[in-house]
Amino acid sequence: MIRDAVLDDSSRIAEIYNFYVVNTCTTFEEGYVSDEDMSIRLKKVVEANLPWIVAVIDETIIGYAYATKWKERSAYRFSVESTIYLSNEFQGKGLGTVLYTSLLNKLKTLGINSVIGGVTLPNPASVGLHEKLGMEKVAHFSKVGFKFNQWLDVGYWQLSLNA
Repeated sequence: MIRDAVLDDSSRIAEIYNFYVVNTCTTFEEGYVSDEDMSIRLKKVVEANLPWIVAVIDETIIGYAYATKWKERSAYRFSVESTIYLSNEFQGKGLGTVLYTSLLNKLKTLGINSVIGGVTLPNPASVGLHEKLGMEKVAHFSKVGFKFNQWLDVGYWQLSLNA
């Protein structure tokens, strides 16, 4: 089941996210994110009238996806950056496709034109997900992040919802 996130989901969302913070280079965040900080992030997205959704199996949140403003300037108002995370044990089961597709559908109904997803490279699973959904690589930045004593690249994939 896919549903809109609520503030009470913040603890589980933070739990999912913190796995990636502590164990991977998927996110460039380096410090543990508290439940309260995640709640503030969720609230900010909702207040911007953008979607934050969760995937639920047996009443447990197993993943989430949301969109934030791409940039603050008003001319960017039809462009967003997408984010998706699945609980580590649910990777590779097709649930990311379901969750991301739901996010894209919500964004389309909101009149969003451009969805941009950033991916720490290398990350074949994330690249595959973005490209499976029709996103095209539009940028590659070399050595822009430094985590776990290594320089990391970031690629950006983009999809036009009104094409």
